[in-house]
Amino acid sequence: MANTKAFMQAVKDRRSIYQLNKNAPISDDAIEAIVKDAVLHVPSSFNSQSARLVLLLKKEHETFWDMVKEVLKPMVPEDQFGATEKKLEMFKAGYGTILFFEDPAPVAALQQKFPLYADHFPVWSQHTSAMHQFCLWVALEAEGFGANLQHYNPVIDRKAQEHWNVPLEWSLKAQLVFGGKAGEPGEKTFGKVEGERLFVYGK
Repeated sequence: MANTKAFMQAVKDRRSIYQLNKNAPISDDAIEAIVKDAVLHVPSSFNSQSARLVLLLKKEHETFWDMVKEVLKPMVPEDQFGATEKKLEMFKAGYGTILFFEDPAPVAALQQKFPLYADHFPVWSQHTSAMHQFCLWVALEAEGFGANLQHYNPVIDRKAQEHWNVPLEWSLKAQLVFGGKAGEPGEKTFGKVEGERLFVYGK
């Protein structure tokens, strides 16, 4: 993460930015290093390390969103597809996409090793993926990228997995689209925190 922005400031600045372009404020190597740091250091339940990430940049990123369009076209009513296509082109206009997968193998191994918690491990796997998603969303914001999180799984899973040689047993959870900021986020409103969303005792 950039040294010029404090962590909590990056958390506050993180927003869904849909107007993206291909202007990258940092190099591809720097992007890869950030993603690698997230894979290494974001926690997982019982240190399962079940997250599997695929980083798509430039043409590979564009290929992914072309695939989504191809898969969705026969599924969306013809009179509605124009709006869908416009949205997908907006994502394609970005610089990259991170695909967040979870590998069920380490989760299943923990279920066998700790049967008392067997029902919880799949849920905790979802938590692991969510932490990776948020970490990278904030990290990319700190570097000057805009980003938004999408969920075109499971309709795109198999096509993407076959194209990029991703094991079919892995489960796609989300797609983080990022790029240069070509627009501003919408206005954000906040509900009451104290007494409704935050409760403090012992202060």
